Amino acid sequence: MALVIGLLTFSQGRTISRRDDFTVIADRLERQLADERRQRRLLTSYVLDLRRWGRRIAPNDDPIPEPPSELDLTPWG
Repeated sequence: MALVIGLLTFSQGRTISRRDDFTVIADRLERQLADERRQRRLLTSYVLDLRRWGRRIAPNDDPIPEPPSELDLTPWG
């Protein structure tokens, strides 16, 4: 009888442990997803800023004018 009770207790402990592991993994994935979304938003804004600046430049401009001061190109440098 003690063996059956011991097995049930062990089984329940493993179930709770798995549930806790799943919660930890899910929380970590949510944080990583939020970070990735933030990075994608920044990258998209930089690309759009570069496209806007590129539209102002004529194909035959020589030399190419410096980018405007409000265009932050430090992520690309």
